[in-house]
Amino acid sequence: MISRVLSAELAEHAGQRVTIAGWVHRRRLLKSVSFLIVRDRSGLAQAVTAGDLPAEESVVAVTGTVTANPQAPGGAELAEPEIEVLSRPVEPPPFDLFRPVVPATLPTVLDHAPAALRHPALRAPLEISAASVAGFRAALDRLGFTEVHTPKIVASATESGANVFGIDYFGRPAYLAQSPQFYKQAMVGVFERVYEVGPVFRAEPHDTVRHLAQYTSLDAELGFVRDHRDVMAVLREAVAGMVESVRERAARAVARLGAELPEVPAEIPAIHFTEAQRMTGEDEPDLSPAQERWLSEWALREHGSEFLFVTGYPLAKRPFYTHPDPDRPGYTNGFDLLFRGLELVTGGQRLHRHQDYLDALAARGENAEPYEAYLRTFAYGMPPHGGFAIGLERWTARLTGAANIRQVTAFPRDLHRLTP
Repeated sequence: MISRVLSAELAEHAGQRVTIAGWVHRRRLLKSVSFLIVRDRSGLAQAVTAGDLPAEESVVAVTGTVTANPQAPGGAELAEPEIEVLSRPVEPPPFDLFRPVVPATLPTVLDHAPAALRHPALRAPLEISAASVAGFRAALDRLGFTEVHTPKIVASATESGANVFGIDYFGRPAYLAQSPQFYKQAMVGVFERVYEVGPVFRAEPHDTVRHLAQYTSLDAELGFVRDHRDVMAVLREAVAGMVESVRERAARAVARLGAELPEVPAEIPAIHFTEAQRMTGEDEPDLSPAQERWLSEWALREHGSEFLFVTGYPLAKRPFYTHPDPDRPGYTNGFDLLFRGLELVTGGQRLHRHQDYLDALAARGENAEPYEAYLRTFAYGMPPHGGFAIGLERWTARLTGAANIRQVTAFPRDLHRLTP
């Protein structure tokens, strides 16, 4: 099938006899003629025939002569087609995939994902997600980063407390990784600038529209930074690259969903955590969802930006490896990036001296022994460094306006769902 023509290319072959292949998307049966709509990875194509038509979702190869028809998808159709059925469905899809609006509830969609995701409107967020990842990689490649791949089975559950998935690893206890944080820091000592796209696992019993037990994390870490502001500058480039890639590679999906892509300012506005607390009139050690929404509305109103950095989170609310703010005791060189009312990215400058790690753990009353393998990284000399992590599904949900993160996840894993 290498020689097949994609639906989107059909008009380029006017007058030629070509072969397309895909799924029967819809059949329109009239008195003297029938229309067969075929769906492939590029879109829809139409064939006109007087013969019998295979059932919807049959996989077919259709050979015919390309003729112009302004009313057909793409402005062309196949005449005098020969239809070869490559496989037939043994049961119909859970709902009509040709309908413009999905006529099913989210649980029905998720229960029948292998078929339901064929619907163009349900596939579109996944196209946007893929384009976002491509843009993330391209932006960091341009900045001299190296892609790495770190273990997802780890020996220690010490990074984020008890919210981990334990597994039996050949008779020994092990855990699914909550983050590549420790490993990407180690790889800064190898490549200076690294990134990873991979799954992370959080055994947090949140049954909300914004939490998953497994999600895709876009991580980056870079060495030889002055402070967290260098990390924020790289994050800005990564986000801009993601938006541009979606604009170029997933324009059809964006249009189908009516999504509005943001403009990424040359310099994203930033406020300190203490200022954010003063503005919102609250005095808590972290920002609430309501505060995030208020601050995002303020940034859009005052700066015309859908993005806002909040910097300087309290030391008590950041991991022990976060670098303290040398000018503000009790605060850090850590930050969050808010986007359309939601925390999208967490990042900051890390500690880089071995003794500083020992002191930070001691200050929290923690034993350094469980972190021995991690701390060994800094015993060999590490530059000032920092990094960030973007939740891909949250990003895609914000871009598309999805109310539930599961709407942009192919096979979500959460408190209740382990199949399909």
